[in-house]
Amino acid sequence: MKLFSVGARVAQITYGLGTITLANEYHTIINFDEHGSRTFATRIVQLQPSNTLAPERPKRAPRKKAAPRLPTA
Repeated sequence: MKLFSVGARVAQITYGLGTITLANEYHTIINFDEHGSRTFATRIVQLQPSNTLAPERPKRAPRKKAAPRLPTA
């Protein structure tokens, strides 16, 4: 069982390329370039190291402010 560090780029057979976002002895969470985040059991997931760069993620728009609440009578 190889434990990858957070931020490492990896390749997985089903989902392709991704970046490790959390890794411990029980779970490994990978944010895949085309499939979003997935959680795997660390002991059984099969990963290969990758030298590719992560694609740039689109920046989120700022959250809109909530409408002011009207006083209740």
